[in-house]
Amino acid sequence: MKLLSLALLKGLSLFVFFTFSASAAYAADTPSHIDISYVVTSGAFEAVMKDSVDIRQENGARSYAISSEGRAQGLLALTQPEGLVRDSEGVITAQGLLRPARFSDQHGNKLPKVAIFDWDKKLLTLQHKRGEEQKTLPVNTQDRLSFLYSFMFSPVQGKEVSLHETDGRRLELVRYAVGKETLDTPMGKLETIVLTKQLEKEGDRDKKIWLAVDHHMLPVRVVTTEKIGIVTDQMVTNISYEEKTANSFKQGRVQ
Repeated sequence: MKLLSLALLKGLSLFVFFTFSASAAYAADTPSHIDISYVVTSGAFEAVMKDSVDIRQENGARSYAISSEGRAQGLLALTQPEGLVRDSEGVITAQGLLRPARFSDQHGNKLPKVAIFDWDKKLLTLQHKRGEEQKTLPVNTQDRLSFLYSFMFSPVQGKEVSLHETDGRRLELVRYAVGKETLDTPMGKLETIVLTKQLEKEGDRDKKIWLAVDHHMLPVRVVTTEKIGIVTDQMVTNISYEEKTANSFKQGRVQ
């Protein structure tokens, strides 16, 4: 029995070691700063969006900060000059998981939606125009922005991704089917992992995410269905990132 216990402990230790090693190797060449530009179309309207990702390491701990800014173009910019700003910040666990601490989503001068994550107390605080509420915080919760970048440090596994997601107003359990696709973009053809949201109840909205295999699993296209059925298509136009091992910048080539 003692020998069996030792064998089990040894096997568990090896599993933890290899899991951590695989996660570390997967993210070993992750840049410390990334800029991604998108063009966004929604019906007859168009906007531009820029996401920036910063990865920091201090005292052996890693953290992240993601910002996303969008602004309308053309005639829409005359009536809606205010932009869209989203931010997410938190830590990166040893297993390569993003663990948000705070998320905000603000449209123009409107009151922002904010999610505050207290992982020690397992408490999620949501602040929005209707007030403030608190919910139990599930272990696998992501915010609307961090989820898009949550596969930079750990590979997509299996045929389905299941998690809790918050937009600052609500918390819901969502499932995505996993597939593969070659995507035509302004940067050329990209091999991608595709996440397709599974609709399980009335009122669920379609969502599909393309992650670029050769670009650190970054989101290169996001298609969503909005409130009144309008489809919004967010397509990458350029990626630039700073290598951790050098001061040079590598830039996605627009073809």
